[in-house]
Amino acid sequence: MAEQNRNLHQGHRARVKERYILNGLDSFADHQVLELLLFYCYPRQDTNEIAHRMLNEFGSFYNLLEADPREISRRCGVSVHAAVLVSMIPSLARRYMASRWDEKEPIDSSEKAGQYVVSLFADKKVECLYLICLNNQKKLIYAAQVSEGSLSGAPLYPRTVAEIAIKHQAAAAIIAHNHPGGALAPSKQDVEATKKIASALSAIDVELLDHIIAAGEQYYSFSDHRAMPV
Repeated sequence: MAEQNRNLHQGHRARVKERYILNGLDSFADHQVLELLLFYCYPRQDTNEIAHRMLNEFGSFYNLLEADPREISRRCGVSVHAAVLVSMIPSLARRYMASRWDEKEPIDSSEKAGQYVVSLFADKKVECLYLICLNNQKKLIYAAQVSEGSLSGAPLYPRTVAEIAIKHQAAAAIIAHNHPGGALAPSKQDVEATKKIASALSAIDVELLDHIIAAGEQYYSFSDHRAMPV
């Protein structure tokens, strides 16, 4: 009987993997995606039951993936290996999306800039400010984190931004920050910081093309809203 159960278990896993190879994850429910991922942490256990337990504990796939691995392990009763693997997914997604631009596809529209910025902040839980340095063809040179925290301390940023732009020989730049709380609309501090940074970059002949605010999968473009300093 044990041998029969083991064969059924192995057959199920083989079918799930084959389904993924043929069709990808689009037809998978969240618990099935997690079940497949956990195959690689639990070679002999029923990962379907574990997946359901983890999702029930955190309420959603998103909440689970965004949780600290120590919390996942403690609350779900899973191994540290499993918790780390699950919590890596947002960071891996961000790396994957960012790597698209490493191939030197130009960031020559607000739509492309927004897509890149959303990927840049995919796993950020606190507010951060980035300077995205571009060459003459609007291709990515480097994305540098300028600060972590609110933009209310804006007076320090123009000098730092200018130094980074010079270091990376930027011809143009985009600044980007995130609103972890989900609100897209720029604050007064955001608008003032944009003006000061644009002025600092103009002084070294670097054009500030846009300021992008990311909130989850959405973004706000100053350029699209005609809010860039003249």
